Amino acid sequence: MSTSAVPSDWQIANLEVCVDILDSQRVPVNNKERQARIQNKAPDELYPYFGATGEVGKIDGYLFDEELVALGEDGVPFLDPRKPKAYKLSGKTWVNNHAHVLKAVEGLTTNQFLLHYLNQFDYQEYVNGGTRLKLTQANMRRMPFPVPPLAEQKVIADKLDTLLAQVENTKARLERIPQILKRFRQSVLAAAVSGRLTEEWREHNSSQFPYENHELSEIIHEMRNGLSPKPNEDGRGHPILRISSVRPFSLDQIDIRHLEVSEKDKERYSLQPDDLLFTRYNGSIEFVGVCARVSQLNHDTLLYPDKLIRVRVDKAQVIPEFLEIFAASFEARQYIYSLVKSTSGQKGISGKDLKLMKVALPTISEQTEIVRQVAQLFAHADRIEQQVNNALARVNNLTQSILAKAFRGELTEQWRKDNPELISGENSAKALLERIKAKRAAAAKPKRRKTKA
Repeated sequence: MSTSAVPSDWQIANLEVCVDILDSQRVPVNNKERQARIQNKAPDELYPYFGATGEVGKIDGYLFDEELVALGEDGVPFLDPRKPKAYKLSGKTWVNNHAHVLKAVEGLTTNQFLLHYLNQFDYQEYVNGGTRLKLTQANMRRMPFPVPPLAEQKVIADKLDTLLAQVENTKARLERIPQILKRFRQSVLAAAVSGRLTEEWREHNSSQFPYENHELSEIIHEMRNGLSPKPNEDGRGHPILRISSVRPFSLDQIDIRHLEVSEKDKERYSLQPDDLLFTRYNGSIEFVGVCARVSQLNHDTLLYPDKLIRVRVDKAQVIPEFLEIFAASFEARQYIYSLVKSTSGQKGISGKDLKLMKVALPTISEQTEIVRQVAQLFAHADRIEQQVNNALARVNNLTQSILAKAFRGELTEQWRKDNPELISGENSAKALLERIKAKRAAAAKPKRRKTKA
């Protein structure tokens, strides 16, 4: 921390001057031992067991019984400014050796001020290691720590508590919107396949209702599983999709592999616009039987693997976009779930079962109107979701912006002008720091001199 970045009446000290370091009191206990210790214990006999980033379990005892601050020692996202590195401990707690345990020096700073500072600090020059960064105690001790006058620290901490709570509330509200939009899309799909979406349209257009039910096999020309040979990662042959390429209404043609095939297989398994792809197998039941349409091809030749099923529809009876909508509906998903079978950890559905799925089929003209309205409503939801994501990105950056301003003295600039008596003389940060240093020096025990025998 540069001294030029803080107000002139603040002081900068090494962190070790401003905190008591209680690392020597930590005791690591492996998970097996902890499980043995807590077995058959009542909940009120257990205490939280903390690690690098927070509570990781329970244990039948405690090491600390006061308000403290834990700062991750390793396994912490030190270089991600948006993620916390420190957290508060309250009451009876146990801490392992993956977190430093700190206590603000009374009369010099507070645990709340310390916590906020540690969560905005740039650890770049203080951590070491490769994939698992570590903050050694030696490096932690030499970290610079700003010391405003004590009264100002309390004002800063209070302002931060208020502002960051507002940010978290805003973030929580924004994070709820995608779930609301998910329910909205589901309601659109339900209305689309039930006829409610086009009820007004039918009043002015000739269309049969209730819809006739057809088995899927009756309205398609072809259903074919994909290629079984193992693809390669080095670009030999033709592009081939991954199993994960297919998600509802979405086909990823970027994350691909390659496969060398004969001309016969190339012709047989090449995808065309308006082909529908269903997932035949997946590790998660949520993605079994989901459907995506090939709206356009981004490759001259694009193949698909055997855990996907290609469907080509009879366009005289059904348009591909409508069948894609129906496949995402609650009715279709319930049908899929009822027939999913598990094999070696993989969940799947057979083409034979898929062919038996009942599809409520409107006329082609009504299908076209359904597709138009669903696309319009989904586009509206997509725009809102994009706006929410943009807002969330700004909110996530706002926390660090507020913290940075606080520790540059910008949040209390006017307060300092209004309260000069609270930041000068005996109340100044310099006088405060000198008193604490003197008190600590007086409390330190003198080293014994060695005497010759």
